[in-house]
This record gives sequence, structure tokens and C-alpha cells, in this order.
Amino acid sequence: MTTTRAEPQPADFADVRTTNLAVVLRHLRAHGPSSRAAIAASTGLTKATVSSLTADLIDHRLLRESGPSGNRIGRPATVLALDGSAYASIGLQIFAGQVTALAVDYSGDQLLLWHRALSAKRPTSEIISLAQRAASRVRQQGRHVLGLTVALPNTFPRTGLREQVSGSLRQKDLVVSVAEHAALAAVAEQRHGGHAGADLAYVSGAAGLEAGLIIDGHLLRGGRLGRFKLGPAGTPTLEDQAGIEPLLRRALPDFDPEALADAGPAVEQVAIRARVGDTVTLAALKHTGGYLGQGLAVLTDLVGPEVIVLGDHFATLAPWLIPALNLSGPPVTASTLGLHAAALGGALSHLDQVDTGRIPRPVG
Repeated sequence: MTTTRAEPQPADFADVRTTNLAVVLRHLRAHGPSSRAAIAASTGLTKATVSSLTADLIDHRLLRESGPSGNRIGRPATVLALDGSAYASIGLQIFAGQVTALAVDYSGDQLLLWHRALSAKRPTSEIISLAQRAASRVRQQGRHVLGLTVALPNTFPRTGLREQVSGSLRQKDLVVSVAEHAALAAVAEQRHGGHAGADLAYVSGAAGLEAGLIIDGHLLRGGRLGRFKLGPAGTPTLEDQAGIEPLLRRALPDFDPEALADAGPAVEQVAIRARVGDTVTLAALKHTGGYLGQGLAVLTDLVGPEVIVLGDHFATLAPWLIPALNLSGPPVTASTLGLHAAALGGALSHLDQVDTGRIPRPVG
């Protein structure tokens, strides 16, 4: 999966037209509505080439003319924008005992956001059912579904899931994929977060301790940060020291992980106690932040992100964790995308494929 955000440049190799279609689409994705002249000036493509490319993209319902530009002297230029009327994509996310479905149109606007409880007895059936309902709703709106991605925690069994979901949707050209929660949340953060466009590490405490990594515009595989050991063999892992569940055990004397399908309420309780200055809670947060900072220092040395984003439960506790990190290097910030960032990233990943110039089949 690729989520390149660097400014695209005109091509000088074989598939010139496909690559230059990508140049135009990515320009509009990054900069918003623009005139043909502005696209040509920014990308270095000739005006004639831009006119030809944009005509093709309008015919395929990927671009639309949105009216004249008011920021020029003389005859107003027609502004082009991404067209969300014909295509959409869907992201599903398994998190905290529920499955979330989120759909976006090609312009990136959200079409639906649904949450459903996930049964421990029949999780796959419920994932498939929600995927079918989301795809049906998108089609009822007159849009073609480009793809669907399911975001899973590492603890969730995934064998055969992609094939079962794909078969249930009965659309030959619909791309179905399965990916890790933190990785897809990083895609969403890189597109829509407070540091959009930057190389980043998205740190998730949703299931264990994971990092989604986007470096040089590419999503890297792996990122199981919790497996790090900061001492000799036999020492606790980073997850043992800085994971959400160990934090809750230290901060909340009565915490019982077996009694909760969702750690969210307990995390909120920790935040409430921290706000009133509870010493046990503050000590637990300082302990977690200190070890998390050590792990992030190792990560920074290995891959060099421009920014580190604390996601999901870590974002809730960021006001107390960030000061305890004692980390020199890239800035650390809290995600503002909420608990469904991975579902958003799953949907956006299919828009990225079109933005490479791979034009989908025409929609009537």
C-alpha cells in the first residue's frame, strides 16, 4: 500500500499518460480546487496536456468543473475539483468489541459512519454483514465501490477473512484487503491529521502496542513496537511497561481486564483522576510515559519520522504522557481523528490507488 504525499512531478518514462493523470489528481488532492492554468503552472505540465488530461478525468467522473475562479484579472478561469459523485470506498475496523464501517466518496467526503457491537461467537459473520450493508448503501446512492479494507488488531484471527468478505460482496472489480489497525490509522493521519503530508509514526494502544509507520511516503510493514526489550534478555517488553492494560492496572487498583470488552471507560477514568491530581494515577502515567519515551527514541533512531502521533487511548492520555516522554527529536502530538482512524485509513487507501492514475471502469 502506498500513500505518497510528496509533490508529484511530470513523468519522463514509458507510461507517460498514466503518470501524468496521477500528477493532476494528486495536485488537486493536495491543493484543492484549481484552474487548468494553475495546475499547469504548479506541475510543469503544458496547458495543452493539462486540458487533455482533465477532459479525460471529467469524462470518467473523477473531476468536475465547480465554477469560475474569482482571483484573477480579466476573464475568470474555470475551477476543477475532485468529483465525489461516482465512486466511493469503505473501511471497516475491529476495535473495543465493535465493528465500525466508514465510507468516503472519491473527493474524500464521509458518506457514512456506523458502529455495531461485535459478538465474540460470530465475529466474521457480523463483519461480513456490515460490509454488505455498507456496500449496499453506497450503491443505493449511485456510487461504484472501488474497494473495502478491514483494519484488524494483531490479536484478531484473519485467515480466510478477505476471501469471505470479497465473496459476499459479489463485485468482481471490488478490491478487498485486510491490514493492521495501526498501519491504516497512520494512512488516515498522514492524509487528514494535524501533520498531513509528513513522514510519521502513529502509536496505537488499541490492541497491544503498535506503530504505523509512513516513511518517504510509503507505508512500512511491521511496527509491533510492544515487542521491543529495553534491557537484557528476560527483561519485560515495552508493552509490559508502556501498554494501556499495564497502565490501567497501575492507575486503577480495582481494574479487572476480564470484566471489560472496551478499555475506553477505564481510560477515561484515568484521565478524570489525573485531572484532579490523584497521585497514584499520575505516578502510573509518569511510569508509562517514561518507558514509552525510551521505545520511541529507539523507533526514531531506526526510521526517523518527522512527527510521532499518539492515537486512540494514548491520545486521551496525551496531556500526561507527552511531558513524561523526555524525548529529544521529532515532535509528539495527539491524534485528533478519534477512535475510528483505522476505518478512515482503510477507505482512503483505495482512493490512493486511483490517484496513481489507475482510472476505474466508467460508471453509467
